[in-house]
Amino acid sequence: MGLESEGKAERILSIYSRLKEGHAVCKEEISEEYGVTARTVYRDITDIQNFIQNQSSLTGEIQEIVYDKRRGGYMLQTKADSQIKPRELLAVCKILLESRALVKEEMFPILRKLSGMCGTDGKPIAEYIGNEMHHYIELRHGKRILDTLWTLERAVNEQRYVKIRYQKLKNRETVTRVVKPVGVMFSEFYFYLTAFIEDIDKEKAFQNPGDPFPTIYRMDRLEGVELLDGHFSIPYAERFEEGEFRKRVQFMYGGSLQRVKFRYYGSDINAVLDRLPTAEILSEKDGVYTVAAEVFGKGIDMWLRSQGENVEVF
Repeated sequence: MGLESEGKAERILSIYSRLKEGHAVCKEEISEEYGVTARTVYRDITDIQNFIQNQSSLTGEIQEIVYDKRRGGYMLQTKADSQIKPRELLAVCKILLESRALVKEEMFPILRKLSGMCGTDGKPIAEYIGNEMHHYIELRHGKRILDTLWTLERAVNEQRYVKIRYQKLKNRETVTRVVKPVGVMFSEFYFYLTAFIEDIDKEKAFQNPGDPFPTIYRMDRLEGVELLDGHFSIPYAERFEEGEFRKRVQFMYGGSLQRVKFRYYGSDINAVLDRLPTAEILSEKDGVYTVAAEVFGKGIDMWLRSQGENVEVF
């Protein structure tokens, strides 16, 4: 690289650094500092603007170099890119279709609205997902979920008691409960309500009466939901954190918090780590991994058994 090219690179990097640090860049000061014309400095600024525009698709930020009269120089302005892109919408539509979480009456209008958000680009998205929509198979419960989902999320946010009628899985018995809703979650086809039951004899009703975790209700089994006027409060230190709970729950089955330890003989350890977010590799020898994970409920037992010879629990 020649001296002239080195000087240009140093000059452009200096200008870019000053802009990123929030300083105003004055053409005259740069031209005097580096012994070039103001026109050359302007071309440098244009090159930097072209560079940051190309980077915006990667960073999600829109950056623009503008002249600030008050500060007497060029400034870098940054704002978040709020315009969703067609490829982003396509990914969302694909995920929704794969979830099968909603009946066609609720799913298809959402997909059409998302496709329409791209204007003229909406037609290709509709074409891309058209075949999957044609072959879409609803879940067997066939229930509309959105209204219930909205009501329960509102109850969680406002910390309001909810009266529910719930059909149990084992004997199909319908029970009525007043609960303190603390979370609404989605996992593998279904939405769930997590809530603490109010005024119940835990010693008689629960297998683990000392369990500090909320009860899990599959939303499509709710036969009635009534938002009550009463409010409850949970101290901040004791608040339910859906994200932390979700990392430890498998298949949304109830049960106590436990730590499991097993050897994995399969070919893709990343599949295990993705499935169990709390998992940690304790050791590895000849392609066999010793793994430990903190999990909630009995669902982990089902998953471990489903792995067959790939997993040895100890």
